[in-house]
Amino acid sequence: MYAYIKGIVDETSADRAIVEAGGVGYELFCSTITLKTLILGEEAKLYTHLHLAEGVQALYGFHDPEERDMFRKLLNVSRVGPKLAISVLSTMTPDDVRAAIVTDNPAAFDRVVGMGRKTAQRVILELQESIRSESVGMAPVKKDETKPSLPGMQTEAVAALTSLGYDGLTASRAVAKIKDANSVEELITKALRSMVKG
Repeated sequence: MYAYIKGIVDETSADRAIVEAGGVGYELFCSTITLKTLILGEEAKLYTHLHLAEGVQALYGFHDPEERDMFRKLLNVSRVGPKLAISVLSTMTPDDVRAAIVTDNPAAFDRVVGMGRKTAQRVILELQESIRSESVGMAPVKKDETKPSLPGMQTEAVAALTSLGYDGLTASRAVAKIKDANSVEELITKALRSMVKG
């Protein structure tokens, strides 16, 4: 119904903003990350999603189309509603969510308010195929290649890093950055180096 709303930021609170456009004040529920991009009294363009459920309608606003697309993907997961999807995107960027899914790492969602480990596992299970098909954070693997697949190595590398004391989100981010490795050990080494540099 609405692709985006462009107007003056009239008000912000912990979970929403009011944007005035054409004399109308639109209340948009937003992630913490989106809210941080808004400045009171200045113009903003928020990409929108209208959510209708049980006779209640709510408008959600996002600072870029990528965040909105990830919100919509999360809504497709069973038992994930808009409140939990916004909570995920308040803690993690869309790239963080992709990294957690590609590396099969439910621990990356541990800091998300309202999300337990079972729900995190469901998100990974239900979105893994679509996220992996986007080839984000993955190097292409030839069919005749004998070395282990990168997604499988990523899962093992994240498990190793979390056992070393790194939190799940940090481990997923570091491992997903590595585009090529011949072994789990090489992947872990490269991920550790990237964390030291970062």
